Amino acid sequence: MTAGPRIKEYIESKGISQTFLGRRAGIPIGKLNQTLNGNRRFQLDEYERICWALEVPADTFLKPHPPEPIESYPNQ
Repeated sequence: MTAGPRIKEYIESKGISQTFLGRRAGIPIGKLNQTLNGNRRFQLDEYERICWALEVPADTFLKPHPPEPIESYPNQ
């Protein structure tokens, strides 16, 4: 799961509407909706504004994961 759907679960659990979040974060509702539904990726500044609007630390919705192993590099 990416950050968008995690944020969507969080705001739904807190009773926060997408409209309220979009207005508070300064993100158009259509753009926010696409991202929360996993159809678009956040730009870093949008993510920062959403965390600010929700008053949560920036790492709240991020889950690090290792990269896929690379079997070989080109031209080696």
